[in-house]
Amino acid sequence: MTESAELNGLDRSAILLLSLGEDEAAELMRHLGPREVQKLGAAMARLSRISTDQAQTVLQDFRARLERQTSLGVGSDQYIRGMLTKALGADKAGNLIDRILHGGEASGLENLKWMDGRSIADLIKLEHPQVLAMILAYMEPEQASDVIHHLPPRQAGEAMLRLASLETVQPAAIRELNDILEEQLSGESQNLQVAILGGPKAAADILNRLEGSFSADILDKIRETDNELAEKVQEKMFVFDDLIKLDDRSMQTLLREIPSENLITALKGANPGLRDKFFNNMSKRAAEMLRDDLEAKGPVRVSEVESSQKAILQIASRLDAAGQISLGGGAGEAMI
Repeated sequence: MTESAELNGLDRSAILLLSLGEDEAAELMRHLGPREVQKLGAAMARLSRISTDQAQTVLQDFRARLERQTSLGVGSDQYIRGMLTKALGADKAGNLIDRILHGGEASGLENLKWMDGRSIADLIKLEHPQVLAMILAYMEPEQASDVIHHLPPRQAGEAMLRLASLETVQPAAIRELNDILEEQLSGESQNLQVAILGGPKAAADILNRLEGSFSADILDKIRETDNELAEKVQEKMFVFDDLIKLDDRSMQTLLREIPSENLITALKGANPGLRDKFFNNMSKRAAEMLRDDLEAKGPVRVSEVESSQKAILQIASRLDAAGQISLGGGAGEAMI
């Protein structure tokens, strides 16, 4: 077990829930999304031999942060709406706000978010590629990439092509798709509003989470049909080498979240400029230790390097979505 100072945010959250007791932890987890519940559950199962000092440090830190949140506890619908919209964006936050404030039940599409990728792939594998594209567009990129892994390559390529071409989906189409899924999953009905789903960015977010060779194969299939669309998708993709564009503050925030073993393996396949970017945002001692670890580490399979790099990109994407870092780097609009 690592020291408290080295615990990442996920481990701290897991320790907090373990400290609360079953009933209180269950009540909190009711308000989390499917992927968050899965990640927290795995973290709680993974933790062992938590010392009293570690638990107390986490609880004291939580209390200190709670006291700094002056808006917390107001019970204002407006505050909740504002917070979630800032965190998730207006489109993403809409349905979640309605469920929290009005107690809405999950729709057929929402219920998919609680299923694993293989089960979803088995459920939808006979559907038309356009239907697959709509379903993938409705999911978080991480879950959608898991589903893609379990679809036949040709079907995955066709679905991603249509996903990248999507712009808007009519309410009737979403309602019909939702009804079909609810019937299959024995879910409850829910009114759906017109949604902006898919597009090159949605396709890029999914491809970013696939292994390098698999991602390249799917992009090639899109290019065979529509080269211009493939270029738009590729422009939206964020690869490991793009981390060199991060400003120093974002890089330092990212470094605090990356497990050391992942970083060592990922940097085995990084160009010298990107390595220096990481070294320059560490303390002198930490940078020297990382250099030593890189030299001491033997040959690593390309698949292991790609896997570690993808894991780091997923952390970066999560931090970017939370507004803690900017994947656009510091070369854009000037700050005042």
